[in-house]
Amino acid sequence: MAIHEPVELNTFRHQIREFIEQHADDEILEAGRKTTSFFPPFDQVMKWHRILHSQGWSAIRWPEEYGGTGWDVARQLIFEEECRRAGVPLLLPQSISMVGPAIIHYGTDEQKRKHLPGILSGENFWAQGYSEPNAGSDLASLKCRAERDGDHYVINGSKTWTTYAHHANRLFLLVRTGGAGKPQQGISFFLIEDLTDPGIEIRPIIGLDGVPEQCDVFFTNVRVPVDCCLGEENDGWSVAKYLLEHERGGGTSFATTFRHELATIRRLAGRTGDGFGGFLADDPVFQDRYVRLHLEVDTLEATEEVFAAMEKGSPESGPMSSMIKITSMETIQRITELAIDVAGTPSLALQLAALIFGGSNEIQRNIIAKTLLR
Repeated sequence: MAIHEPVELNTFRHQIREFIEQHADDEILEAGRKTTSFFPPFDQVMKWHRILHSQGWSAIRWPEEYGGTGWDVARQLIFEEECRRAGVPLLLPQSISMVGPAIIHYGTDEQKRKHLPGILSGENFWAQGYSEPNAGSDLASLKCRAERDGDHYVINGSKTWTTYAHHANRLFLLVRTGGAGKPQQGISFFLIEDLTDPGIEIRPIIGLDGVPEQCDVFFTNVRVPVDCCLGEENDGWSVAKYLLEHERGGGTSFATTFRHELATIRRLAGRTGDGFGGFLADDPVFQDRYVRLHLEVDTLEATEEVFAAMEKGSPESGPMSSMIKITSMETIQRITELAIDVAGTPSLALQLAALIFGGSNEIQRNIIAKTLLR
């Protein structure tokens, strides 16, 4: 229980805790322990997704009218705190936290009816087709193209670093449908409903750990219906920016996860010798670094609470999400450095790509400068 937590919130906390204890089996808890990044083992996390959906808790930040919980920010944070305390895996963000909110905001009634129920239930899992071999942080330079042909578009090109595409049965992606103008113009946002369509090839990328997490995706004359376009044709950049706000700062509480990581480091330091007959946890240098990181996490949490109450797509929300992205990813890098000093090289599994995915921190600083400092 948090200090001075109101009784009703404490009651809510215990309800969440009891549900997790009753429904998170050994397989799900093991998946939580094996998660070394933001992407847990697929089958087990989707099992947990379906369990939460049965309780109506799979999309805690969605509007209630679309299947969300209707919880306020305090209850959302309590839910995430209890999930981290129990060690259950975080739900995969691509469907619930990224494309779902974009469909809610930009989708037609038909698109919402078609796609939102499967996202909520976990029946459909969406991969994110943004990056290309020559378009990463400079996403507006993408070359994957779709040409209009009657009632269809024909897609040619490729995407890379497409996380868990080999598990997905749906894909949202950015394609170029227009020509002249700024690079951000002429881009459309597509919802691909069937990854078994002719012309789609998915090749898993084997990481240094031998595990495929990312994929290359190739499109060769892939025909998709015109109504797969989310938002207006050639205005996909607006949809992408809205989605990225959720990816960078609105999908989950980074602070809750980081606090859990710090607690783990503190326990390890209490069992690790300092080389002088004592424990690292008693070392003043360790204590100073640990407390400074805790202050960073507390500050991040306060910022996340402000952002959670902010209307997404507003002039303030874009730079705020970039601020959260910069702060959270640089904080987890420092947490990782402390973990390495305490536990050694096994801690390298923690977020080494954190400064890149979702748009590099250099890109985030550019966004803040253009928006707030002009």
